[in-house]
Amino acid sequence: MALTGRTALLAALGSLPVGIWEPSWTGILAVNAPLALACACDFALAAPVRRLGLTRSGDTSARLGEPADVTLTITNPSNRPLRAQLRDAWPPSSWTPGTEVESSRHRLTVPPGERRRVTTRLRPIRRGDHRADRVTIRSYGPLGLLTRQGTHKVPWTVRVLPPFTSRKHLPSKLARLRELDGRTSVLTRGEGTEFDSLREYVPGDDTRSIDWRATARQSSVAVRTWRPERDRHILLALDTGRTSAGRVGDAPRLDASMDAALLLAALASRAGDRVDLLAYDRRVRALVQGRSAGDVLPSLVNAMATVEPELLETDARGLTATALRAAPRHALIVLFTSLDAAPIEEGLLPVLSQLTQRHTVLVASVADPYVARMAKARGNTDAVYEAAAAAQAQSERHRTADQLRRHGVTVVDATPEELAPALADAYLALKTAGRL
Repeated sequence: MALTGRTALLAALGSLPVGIWEPSWTGILAVNAPLALACACDFALAAPVRRLGLTRSGDTSARLGEPADVTLTITNPSNRPLRAQLRDAWPPSSWTPGTEVESSRHRLTVPPGERRRVTTRLRPIRRGDHRADRVTIRSYGPLGLLTRQGTHKVPWTVRVLPPFTSRKHLPSKLARLRELDGRTSVLTRGEGTEFDSLREYVPGDDTRSIDWRATARQSSVAVRTWRPERDRHILLALDTGRTSAGRVGDAPRLDASMDAALLLAALASRAGDRVDLLAYDRRVRALVQGRSAGDVLPSLVNAMATVEPELLETDARGLTATALRAAPRHALIVLFTSLDAAPIEEGLLPVLSQLTQRHTVLVASVADPYVARMAKARGNTDAVYEAAAAAQAQSERHRTADQLRRHGVTVVDATPEELAPALADAYLALKTAGRL
């Protein structure tokens, strides 16, 4: 019988014959004494774990869906080499399922008085702050018979930010903004616009823009051009109550609202408008005010990172009062909330006039594309019943949106992929109409 590895070592230590061995007290002592001596020597030669020095460096933030690398530096101050297995523990949401074992466990050898680095690659699947738990190190002796094991607390936090996937729409929206801003020949006029310059009349121009005094001084008809006013106030109000926790696809509705809010913030800040953020359910969860154009987007992303839906009913009166304090003068208030009938009719509608009397109000809501697919389903009895239920849900949603519109509210109701560009278009339309 062939013996390999540790079995061969144990056989050699006890002069164990290859074959069948009948134990006796003398034989047991003959084997165990050398084995105990070997284990004691192996344990003594293993580098101590508690004396190791551990420090961290690396990424402190990353966007959702992107990796974050955190480096551990292990210093061995002892006079014995460290042969170890290391586990760098983080919360389960710090890893894509199935990658934790591969990413968090490391083998390393550190000579006496030297240091080595190992890198743990996180792949977070949720927003928020991900904090390191502990580092567990198992130190082996040269024979691998006994080990020393211990844990170290090495604090580190990686903040996982919203992914901002809608930024791909920003170039096209900025091009439309430049048209409104007077940098191309397409110029508009509305209540909230400023005089820009004079140019020659072309067919199709609004006759109300003709400047008759300038026309009398020259041989051609002159029209005034206008540009949207700058330094308007935009308040992004995120409803973080229970309706924002409903999942559409793989993410909560709140995440889709955040993505749309970021695109609108990027666009409005480029337009010269001031953008603030309020996240509220029954208390303020996040508030960002008074940021400069260059700092507003990083501030919003950082504030949104730790905001999670709360499983309670939103206090519409408290939200309205807080929004009015955050925007004491005329502003565009963009409310990201659900179009479910009960929360709107019982919560928002009774207090909506407090907002519309002073501000321009826009409601943005995330629609579920699965409901639209259900409404088109046919083929069997179950599909017909599902289609009827989906049609009823759509009808109630449209009725709720019409109620809001009758109160002077602009409503944007779109799927997660379409909400951000649709909201940006609604903002530009308000700019065009001079309602900001």
